[in-house]
Amino acid sequence: MEQRAMKKLAESIRKTVKSFNKFEIECLIQLFYSLAGSSVGKVDNARLDRNTFRGVLQNIFGMTHDMLMNRVFFVFDKDGDNHVNLQEWIKGLAVFLRGTFEEKMRFCFEVYYLSGDAYISREKIFDMLKSSLFQHSPEDENEEGVKDLVEISLKKMMRRSEAQELWCRIHLAIKPYGSGSLLQEWWRPLL
Repeated sequence: MEQRAMKKLAESIRKTVKSFNKFEIECLIQLFYSLAGSSVGKVDNARLDRNTFRGVLQNIFGMTHDMLMNRVFFVFDKDGDNHVNLQEWIKGLAVFLRGTFEEKMRFCFEVYYLSGDAYISREKIFDMLKSSLFQHSPEDENEEGVKDLVEISLKKMMRRSEAQELWCRIHLAIKPYGSGSLLQEWWRPLL
């Protein structure tokens, strides 16, 4: 990509993404095109597929959990075309790397709510937490421990009679406890 076109593109992106300076955006643009394997003349068609994106999450960010990497991909892929374009890449990284606490919590919620209805069910929390914890300790008795962790987390977020949880309750439950709390540890891979 020629330098003048790069600067123009970086300037237009900078108008919507305030987390990065112009130089950082130019570097992210170059990295994106390098990862996409796009040649200089094919700028408009450059996109990252899921496997390439998962490679970035694994190699750069050390993420190894399959379900989590897929969910992060789908949160970045705002238009749902199974590819991450340049705008999605930079906007996603802006939250992922430099987002405010509120933005990161919203991002985490989007990763963990799987059904798209703005709720996270007890079962989904259990499935995500179980698959995350069992990577490190495969003993069967840990399933009971995961159930206990889910119950503790949900008690912090909602009354027992509620079957599902809204984003704002999750946010309100986690924020007061700050860094290192059990609830924040659950979200740690994304924060």
